[in-house]
Amino acid sequence: MTGLNHIEACVFDAYGTLFDVAAAARDLRHQLGGNWEALADLWRSKQLQYTWLRGLGGRHADFWQVTGDALDFALATLDLDDAGLRQQLMALYLRLDHYPEVPDTLRQLKARGLRLAILSNGTPRMLEAAVDNAGLAGLFDAVLSVEEVGVFKPHPSVYQLAVDRLAIAPGRICFLSSNGWDAYSAKAFGFSVLWCNRFAQAPERIPDTPDGQISTLAELPALLH
Repeated sequence: MTGLNHIEACVFDAYGTLFDVAAAARDLRHQLGGNWEALADLWRSKQLQYTWLRGLGGRHADFWQVTGDALDFALATLDLDDAGLRQQLMALYLRLDHYPEVPDTLRQLKARGLRLAILSNGTPRMLEAAVDNAGLAGLFDAVLSVEEVGVFKPHPSVYQLAVDRLAIAPGRICFLSSNGWDAYSAKAFGFSVLWCNRFAQAPERIPDTPDGQISTLAELPALLH
C-alpha cells in the first residue's frame, strides 16, 4: 500500500490494538485449562455487543461495568461461575499485556514529532492502569475516554473527541484500530485510517473502507510521510 501524507497525529484504539485483550484469560490458563481461549473470545465478543446495545438503547454504563457484565455472561455460559476467578480476571484486565511492537513504534513516532493519543471505550481509570502497567506513560499527548461524551464507539461524537482535543483536522489524523468495525467507522467519520488487522479478518461490509491495512503496528512508521 502507499503511504499517508501530511499526518500530524496518530490516534490509537486501546483494547486489541495496543493491549492484548486475551491476556487476562491466558494468564489464568493453568486454572482455566482448555477453556481459556473460549472464555477470552466469548468475553470479548459479549463486551462489544453490550457496548453497541447500550449505545442503541440509550442506556450507557461505563466500560468497567460492561466488561464485568460480559465476563459474568461468559463464565455462566462455560459453567465456570466462581467469585474468586471473576475477581482475578477483572484485576488482570487492568494490567493487560501490550503487543510486543507497541513501545518501540510509539517511541519512533514520538521522535518524529507526531502527536499521539489513545481514543478508547475504556474508563479513565482503566486506561491509566493499562498505560502505566505497560510503561507507556509520557508517550501520549492525550488519553481520551468515551466517558467524556457518554456513549460508546462508533458514535461520531467519540471520534470528534480526538479532533477537538488535538485541534487537528480529521484527515491529518491517522487512526489505528485492530477492530474492523472501528476502523471502518473512523474512516466514515473522516479520519485517515489504517486497519491493524492482526488476525487476518475478512473486510467489513460497511462504509467506508480504510486507507490501508497493516498486520502489526511495527509497519506504521514507514507509511507516514
